[in-house]
Amino acid sequence: MTVRSIALAAASALALTAATPALADHHAASSEAEAPAGTAEIGPWGIDLEGRNLAVDPGDDFYEYAGGTWMANTEMPGDRSRYGSFDMLRERSEQQVRAILNDLAADPEAAGATGQMVGDFYGAWMDEEAIEARGTAPLAPYLARIDAIEDRAGLLEIFGTVGYDSPVGVGTLPDPADPTRYIAFASQAGLGMPSRDYYLDEGEDYVAFRAAYRDYIIRLHELAGIPDGAAKADRIIALETQMAEAHWEPARQRDIQQIYNPMNREQLAELAPQFDWSNWLDGMGFGIVDTVVAAETTAITAAGELLDSVSLDTWKEYLTFQFINDHAHFLPRAFDEAQFEFFGRTLRGTEEQRERWERGVALVNANIGEAIGQIYVDRHYSGEARRQMTELIVNLRAALRERLENSDWMDEETRAEAFAKLDAFDPRIGHPESWIDYSDLEVRRDDLLGNAIRAQQFAVDLDLERLPEPVDRSLWAMNPQTVNAYYSPLTNQITFPAAILQPPFFDPNADPAVNYGAIGAVIGHEIGHGFDDQGRRFDGTGRIRDWWSETTEQQFQERAARLGAQYSAVEVLPGLNLDGDLGMGENIGDLGGVEMAYAAYQRYVADHGEPPVLDGLTGDQRFFLSWAQVWRGLIRENRLREQALTGPHSPPEYRTNNVVPNIDAWYEAFDVGPDNAMYIPPEERVTIW
Repeated sequence: MTVRSIALAAASALALTAATPALADHHAASSEAEAPAGTAEIGPWGIDLEGRNLAVDPGDDFYEYAGGTWMANTEMPGDRSRYGSFDMLRERSEQQVRAILNDLAADPEAAGATGQMVGDFYGAWMDEEAIEARGTAPLAPYLARIDAIEDRAGLLEIFGTVGYDSPVGVGTLPDPADPTRYIAFASQAGLGMPSRDYYLDEGEDYVAFRAAYRDYIIRLHELAGIPDGAAKADRIIALETQMAEAHWEPARQRDIQQIYNPMNREQLAELAPQFDWSNWLDGMGFGIVDTVVAAETTAITAAGELLDSVSLDTWKEYLTFQFINDHAHFLPRAFDEAQFEFFGRTLRGTEEQRERWERGVALVNANIGEAIGQIYVDRHYSGEARRQMTELIVNLRAALRERLENSDWMDEETRAEAFAKLDAFDPRIGHPESWIDYSDLEVRRDDLLGNAIRAQQFAVDLDLERLPEPVDRSLWAMNPQTVNAYYSPLTNQITFPAAILQPPFFDPNADPAVNYGAIGAVIGHEIGHGFDDQGRRFDGTGRIRDWWSETTEQQFQERAARLGAQYSAVEVLPGLNLDGDLGMGENIGDLGGVEMAYAAYQRYVADHGEPPVLDGLTGDQRFFLSWAQVWRGLIRENRLREQALTGPHSPPEYRTNNVVPNIDAWYEAFDVGPDNAMYIPPEERVTIW
């Protein structure tokens, strides 16, 4: 049963993954004040001064000015398709988790049954000799289930079984119409490559991707000892291409008004009768469900039609390949290497596979992450981090409230609703208050593939157990050791795991301007998702509701359209521009986040006094430099292409250079004028929040 999140409306994550010497001293005369107490991890007060490129005017390319020397001197690791601040901090988190895993391996009994489970999961992954010795035997029972399919009923049963692919995925979410209860969602699924463009675009690069995909399918058949791989590959690609033709484009999938289509079982039967919804839902454990939200309606209809037009044998070939493909990294090295060769090297341009232990950390985090998270929090999360984060959030909320009060395009009725939503925000910092109990999950040291399937089933069973209950607002969608943050419009919660509360995002010893420009803008970004083009459609309780007056709605749309046009004008590769509609939510989050964080920083300054000039940089300059250095990074061409096509986040350069030119304070901080390349006339700058 393929369960894919309806990312567009379900949640918005942060990521997951730029003065001349004279200008550097601008506004610098007149202060003898010293740096903050303590020493920041990056530089004495939190900025990598050596990483700047001072040969570049900040008004011409702020991204290059803030991080150009670092980018020129940093080598892209061979096992990465992108590399920057996020990735470096994730490496630190991985090392921290690795130390926990090594401790558990050395003395598993000391951590009890949970510690032994974690150690066995990781140990099963690291035991390459045993994996090679078992060969393809672990596949046998799973492929036998596919071989045994005799009719459509058997096919649907497999579509609804954990571990197998399906052209339609089914899962659970809080109901946008009543976020106190859970509801089932059905969504398009089933493609092996990243998006429909990889199947349908006739450009030279995409033709090459499809040829490589065919070779990969043939290779997996050879490794698994399955005959006629070439003929099967042609049929599988033809089937997936038919799916891709019906799939909605990513930008359309973001529109909650288009994807929120609640249907009872009779209506589902009219939408796609081939799925035999009543029996299919019952078989998946959704027996109590009468209403399902059908997301991409026409794609679901088309998937049903494929059940009629495509032979049972071809569906079985598709399922066999996709099962092997989805689980290739749990099989002998040849399977793992073949998968990396296509998805890593060909599609993303990554030169080398990541080290085994790194991928093992990711595996355990993804499957039983909260078991590790409890230990991680004890070792790496401080009370001082929580205290400072709480103060930041208070200032961010106050800053947004002030901006809402001063908005000249929002009428009073809509403003009152916006205040109510802001007041209802629920910030969560560090870690969950209660933890998932994994005691019912079976983990065996000699069954890596089985561990992965059982972990998936465990997660699905938890969702099904919660389905009849009220929505549990204490649940987290990320582990404490995850370097990221997210906003959920369905619960109106912003969540900041412990792992992101480290440099360069946050450092208790850093200059406040740096913390406000980094983690402060990240907080603002997540708060801003509650008021972006999709999040604004939910009220303070998380319920989908139109609380906007017609006039204010028009004003918002006009501003959003102008921001989208700025991004759509960016050509990231020859013939490939960003999609301003696809990235709208994240781009509003970035712009609003920096604006909120700057306003919050000004509140901090008002309370604590004018900041000192440090190394020739004013507080305002340090604020904007901090934001830019958060996003400095390297990215391979094919990864850049994938990000532009599938979004929703803009590539790192444009998370800096498309944001700061819309903020008046940046112009004053760096003395930017009409002669600079990034200059936007005041009347053309976009301010939403």
